[in-house]
This record gives sequence, structure tokens and C-alpha cells, in this order.
Amino acid sequence: MRIALIHALRHSVDPINAAFARLWPEVSLANLLDDSLSADLAAGASLDVMTTRFLALARYARDTGADGILFTCSAFGPCIEACAADLAPMPVLKPNEAMIEDAAAFGSVGVLATFAPTLVTMPAEFGRPVQSLLIEGALAALNAGDGATHDRLAAETARKLPGCDVITLAQFSLARAADAVARATGLPVLTTPDSAVRKLKALLG
Repeated sequence: MRIALIHALRHSVDPINAAFARLWPEVSLANLLDDSLSADLAAGASLDVMTTRFLALARYARDTGADGILFTCSAFGPCIEACAADLAPMPVLKPNEAMIEDAAAFGSVGVLATFAPTLVTMPAEFGRPVQSLLIEGALAALNAGDGATHDRLAAETARKLPGCDVITLAQFSLARAADAVARATGLPVLTTPDSAVRKLKALLG
């Protein structure tokens, strides 16, 4: 069994590989990284252009023998939906869809993100109102190799989400801060890597 992991941020690679190692170690993984995707989206690239690039990556993954594909950057929902339609019936997952399904078991949901475009598209995918906040400066800290500051900023921002029953971490790279957020808030914390691996294993395992 081979799962292709398609990344738009280099920080997503380690968290999802670690989640597979813990939750589904038998599977073979293929990591595809194009870190210009997130930069070009932030610079204003059109949806049509981005979708064309995503389709090329997804078709390449299929042609190398992937049994399923997981995208790991949460700012590209419409592009990933196009890939899922193009490659059906192969499972093609958005990074956050399994976590959103897990969040349905809770009442009020808080969403934390470190990449601003994520909060343009992702909150609507919950299908109900959610509270969302951008963790200012966290991604810059992570890019500079300062994981401790990244995690501290995540915990501090999480405290500003009042009245939530669960907190969801929108980026794969944010999963590293799950324990810090849980300690800061006393709330359950859902991460995209763990939820995604569990869903793929249920579909294909």
C-alpha cells in the first residue's frame, strides 16, 4: 500500500510522517514537496493556475502507483476538490477533512492557523459557525528554526478562543504545538495529521 503525501510547506513533512509511523507504520509513503505553491498563493496566483498545478501533482502521484493521496496544506480546498473529482474513485483527501469530521462530535469549535489564506477557505468547511484566529508570527518563527516560540505563540493565541469545546489546529506544522495548546486551555485538541491517517487507514487499511 502506497500513500502519496503532497506538501506545499516543508514544515508539513515531518508531522505527517511521524503520524503514519505511530498510527499506520505498515504503509509505504511517497513525499512530494513544492514549496512554491504556498508562496505563489500568498502572492495572488489565480485559482485556475493553482488547480492546474495541483492536478499535475496528483496525476503524477497516481502514475507512480499511489493507492491514495493526502494533501497536507489546508489553504487549497478548491484545488484538492478538483483533484479528487479527477482521480475518483481513488481516495484523495484534503488535509483537514478528517479532522473536521472528528470535530463534529463536539459543540463549539475553535480553529487556529499560522497561514492566513487558510482562514479564507477552511472555516466554511466545518458547515457551521466556528471561532478562528491567526497565530501571528508563529510561521515566521518556525521558518527561522524557532519551534519553541512557534509553540508558545500557539498556546497564547489559543487562550483567546473563549467558550470552545474543542480546538482544531489547521496546519500539519501546527501539530507540534498540540500539547502546549492543550495545557494552556485544558481543552481537547485535534490535529490534522492524526485525523487524516486514521481516516485513510479506515478507507484503505
